[in-house]
Amino acid sequence: MVLGLPKRLLLGRQLRSEQLHETLLPKTLALPVFCSDPLSSVAYATEETLLVLGLGGTVLLGLTWYIALAIAVLLIVVIASYRQTTYAYPNGGGAYVVATENLGTNAGLVAASALLIDYVLTVSVSVVAGVAAITSAFPSLAEHAVAISIGAVVVLALVNLRGIKESGKVFAVPTYGFVLGIYVMFGFAIVRLVGGASVHAESAQWPLHQAGNYTGLALVFLAMRSFASGCTALTGVEAISNGVPAFRKPKSRNAANTLLMMGAMSVSMFVGITI
Repeated sequence: MVLGLPKRLLLGRQLRSEQLHETLLPKTLALPVFCSDPLSSVAYATEETLLVLGLGGTVLLGLTWYIALAIAVLLIVVIASYRQTTYAYPNGGGAYVVATENLGTNAGLVAASALLIDYVLTVSVSVVAGVAAITSAFPSLAEHAVAISIGAVVVLALVNLRGIKESGKVFAVPTYGFVLGIYVMFGFAIVRLVGGASVHAESAQWPLHQAGNYTGLALVFLAMRSFASGCTALTGVEAISNGVPAFRKPKSRNAANTLLMMGAMSVSMFVGITI
């Protein structure tokens, strides 16, 4: 009884078994719950690609298109694969379940280990990237970046303790707001281009200095590293296949359709930002 009130504040009210259907998610809420990770990753995936290519000088930036196209194709393939998984494993089938059943326990453990590392890095990198964007807009907050990052992680943890549906309602606004903001930015850029306005960044006028030439294997490895860094756009894609039981009926179909919507938005935003 002593812990009753704090527990209810953190976790919400208890539900009877017959009430569990009330927590099932429609596609509109499932999208921000399961797809906020892959959708938000496009905000820094292109940047990571450019940072690596920039080591070889501005000439190598011309490879950005090819690397972005390869990442987009890989993302489409992964999404198509997980759409099949949602039908094959209606009770939830992420990398661990699929690898264990088809390749054995050791393969499943490797997949699970990779997922644990991925989840930790996803939280840290996503939060830091978001805080970096905030502090770039408001430089006075730069000295508090660490505190803001820790606070954001705590808030995310507390919100998720309330349950999937409750967290979905909270995450829906920022997730859809982010997607809308990206597409508005695309529209604004198209209008400016059609109107003949200059879209060159101020840095385009900066003087250039000679950089070392990368050829042969050095160029190949640099391109591969850039591709690997840009694959941050793929983080979190498997979340929907893990969460099929959380969808409303028909579960597999709704999960597959949500994956399709997520894929269309992720690919279009990633390619658009790269352009």
